[in-house]
Amino acid sequence: MELLSDYPVPEHAREVKQEAREFAAEHIEPNAADYYASGEYPWEILEAGMDAGLVAQDLGEEWGGKGFDLQQVLAIAEEFYKADAGIALTLQLASFGAEIVEEHGADWQKEEFLEPVANNDQITGLAVSEPETGSDLAGMTTAAEKDGDEWVINGEKYWVGNAVEADWLTLYAKTGDDENNRYGNYSMFIVPTDAPGYHAEHIPEKMGFRASKQGHIVLDDCRIPEENLVGVEGAGFYMLADFFNHGRVIVGGHGIGLAAAAIEEAWEFVHDREAFGRTVDEFQAVQHKLADMHLDFQTARSLTWDAAERVANDENAGYWAALAKTSATEAAMDCAERGMQLHGGRSVLTENRISRVYRDVRIPVIYEGANDIQRNLIYRQAPQ
Repeated sequence: MELLSDYPVPEHAREVKQEAREFAAEHIEPNAADYYASGEYPWEILEAGMDAGLVAQDLGEEWGGKGFDLQQVLAIAEEFYKADAGIALTLQLASFGAEIVEEHGADWQKEEFLEPVANNDQITGLAVSEPETGSDLAGMTTAAEKDGDEWVINGEKYWVGNAVEADWLTLYAKTGDDENNRYGNYSMFIVPTDAPGYHAEHIPEKMGFRASKQGHIVLDDCRIPEENLVGVEGAGFYMLADFFNHGRVIVGGHGIGLAAAAIEEAWEFVHDREAFGRTVDEFQAVQHKLADMHLDFQTARSLTWDAAERVANDENAGYWAALAKTSATEAAMDCAERGMQLHGGRSVLTENRISRVYRDVRIPVIYEGANDIQRNLIYRQAPQ
């Protein structure tokens, strides 16, 4: 079954899409069940992805990457997430947040921090959410204060990919207290994970995405050099808003890949299984469920690729990014739900791929802005 077809992928993204498909077939899919069971960090697959030139290559050529654009990264996401969401997230988080430094950082920051990531010598992460605050970017309490030629950071961050594994993070912290400009109170910083006062541990095990590791960070008088501020003070919220527009399109790809996995698994199961003297796929009720899965999938995929072009062209980017993220992740949930129904009692066995997909689809509807928040954005930014 060919669900992730070349169309509507633009011509320039098809080569890397094929490379991602071949890599996923060789390295991700055969190991997905084992990594889901063990919950271990897939270092070997990450290193293989680096060797294949499919990790951190959205960074520019001048820093050692390939300069993959939004559509090329989306093409990779579809293929990786169909193979396994947890491993896929690990591969795509290896440079997460580094793009903010590339867009807004000083040249010396790019040379010192970006080049090792683009050359796959280091990995990074993005620290935004906190134990008590997730979607409210203007409600974060982790604060950075100036002390001579250093910034001193105090607070906590949660749900941080690679909090333990990364060499450095792009971190969002409060630097102002202007009640009339909540969004201008935050800044972005480069925080090495060996900085004094940085402490991280893995959060408790998750129900899905088990091959991807998130952490809880405690910043206790964490000191970093003054020059580790990214861009200008007070611009952090606006940097993140732009970054998340691109990121939410990629999360649309997460949903598309997961939906394709659910359809593929359900289709194969009902065509191979017999009941009442015929194969299960011959029952009209089953056919209608599969038809609805295809409707959800194709609608969401078309919207996501349309959104990718619009966001790349900065055409009402927040609106289109929110549409793509919401549509695709909820299509994945609906497809996984129907896939479970079609598998019947076997759906609850953890050895079956559909059960892993069912758990995994619950997560992308939350990260990079919960879908209820996306609906707020869609309403506020809808064309008038």
